[in-house]
Amino acid sequence: MHKEELVACHARIAPYIHRTEVLTSRLINAYVGAEVFFKCENFQRGGAYKMRGATNAIMQLGEQERSKGVVTHSSGNFAQAVSLAAQSLGVTAHIVMPTTAPKVKKIGVRQYNGRIYECEPTLEARQEMADRIARETGAVFLHPSNQWEVILGQGTAAMELFEDHPDLNALFCPVGGGGLIAGSALAAQYFGTDCKVYGGEPYEADDAYRSLQSGKIEGNETVNTIADGLKTTLGDVNFPIIKEYVAGITRVSEEEIISAMRLVWERMKIIIEPSSAVTLAALISEKAAFQNQKVGIVISGGNVDLDHLPF
Repeated sequence: MHKEELVACHARIAPYIHRTEVLTSRLINAYVGAEVFFKCENFQRGGAYKMRGATNAIMQLGEQERSKGVVTHSSGNFAQAVSLAAQSLGVTAHIVMPTTAPKVKKIGVRQYNGRIYECEPTLEARQEMADRIARETGAVFLHPSNQWEVILGQGTAAMELFEDHPDLNALFCPVGGGGLIAGSALAAQYFGTDCKVYGGEPYEADDAYRSLQSGKIEGNETVNTIADGLKTTLGDVNFPIIKEYVAGITRVSEEEIISAMRLVWERMKIIIEPSSAVTLAALISEKAAFQNQKVGIVISGGNVDLDHLPF
């Protein structure tokens, strides 16, 4: 059933998204000792893969629901994605963003006509304000990562990668709220050939790693990481998928994230954000296990605050 849903989802959103390039780097291949294929969602509309899930979720709403608008909470990329998807489909977007969200991402939301509501930087405050807006306006709440329509949309990036490279041995994704890795794991099941899926996560926000260990959703005491897109926790819709289909999660330090980000900027000449660099950092730290294999990496986005580069 899920395979047909992924195919239908991809066909539905195709007019509104880019089929992004898959790039390789001989230097990085030599450094890792594997053939690495980067699915470059930093080239996606809105600068990140989240345009896929946002578009699918809004397209699944009826006319009556669309007329009331949509609301979400996000520190950045999903905020931009919902704003752009809503603009493309003629729907009003209400966006709750923490006061600490990167300025570049707030600018992006405004450029796509999203209406920003600022709140305290806690998940509770974000949800509370989104719920209030939904009550007051009738807008439909879209969850950034824990909603089936969003998860399916995010999975189409990996689906495209498997269409181009069906023989991948492994696929690495960053893990924040869990929507991308859950959707990618489903895509690997239906379009890959015995491909194992792995997550990359900062030590400073390693809730998914601990959740896989304990078998239940864990939270974070602190989220002091440069990977601003990975500060959220897993949800009850995506966690069962992750538990079943994800082979493991590798944690990386802030230094490893910055080093991997810089490596891609220097060697591949493309802009990726810290949350995207987590995956390459994870592969580099585990490279002994992937010698001579074909490895896919989902570069999740490229929305970087150029005034605050880490290197």
